[in-house]
Amino acid sequence: MEMKKFMLQSELNRKRLIELIYKAKSGHVGGDLSCLNVLTALYFDVMNVNASRPKDDSRDRFILSKGHCVEALYVTLESKGFIAREVVDTLGQYGSVLSGHPTNEVPGIEVNTGALGHGLSVGVGIAIAAKMDKKSYKTYVLMGDGEQGEGSIYEAAMAAHQYKLDNLVAIIDRNHLQISGDTEDVMGLDDICNRWSAFGWEVKEMNGDDMEDIIRTFNSIDYTNHYPHLLVAHTTKGKGVSFMEGVARWHHGVPNAGQYAQAIQEISDRIKKLENKKYGSL
Repeated sequence: MEMKKFMLQSELNRKRLIELIYKAKSGHVGGDLSCLNVLTALYFDVMNVNASRPKDDSRDRFILSKGHCVEALYVTLESKGFIAREVVDTLGQYGSVLSGHPTNEVPGIEVNTGALGHGLSVGVGIAIAAKMDKKSYKTYVLMGDGEQGEGSIYEAAMAAHQYKLDNLVAIIDRNHLQISGDTEDVMGLDDICNRWSAFGWEVKEMNGDDMEDIIRTFNSIDYTNHYPHLLVAHTTKGKGVSFMEGVARWHHGVPNAGQYAQAIQEISDRIKKLENKKYGSL
């Protein structure tokens, strides 16, 4: 089954992510885990990208605006064939091409990100360029919910509506936790859907912890309706590792040996179940 394939790929990437962060002794594991399903869906089903032609002019563009979660992007790019495993293994080592935020020196990464609030503005520019050049590629921008406190996001949101950028899709990883606690205590987002609708965007909600709902929602987008698209992905911080789920301190944390073993075992059990059972019986 196609859906089982995507679910399995996400779990394989999740296991690789835990291995990578444990080895590098650094990483934003909580937010990595919450957005991993969305990244897997984008790269394995939604976007037109090809590792053998990383600069193909017709490729879809992806921007990780919440750049601190780059480890999730690295393992996704590795599984898609953009980065060799031995290169990914150098994360955290002196002289590695991989850093703690995306840089365009790495194959498959379009732009440098990390200063929160900038990714959507860059995405708007890329989407406008596609319109001007009469190109069919789409631009996808993944933001954090804590990032929504940045004012530059809303300037970009207004511009996207002004230029009718229906070739632009923004996704908010709505896991409700940022480094300093609950988003609603730090800078409340109120009704985020009404907020973005008021800016003239087509807004959809999806369960970002459920691969089937993620793909269904992406497939429902109308890229010809003259509206930029926002997907609010309701996710769980630390998704897939029981002791990390919904715990703010795992925004930036490295498991110890015992925690690492537990996390790997939990994920491995799900992988085994997916490999051995039919999708309909899960």
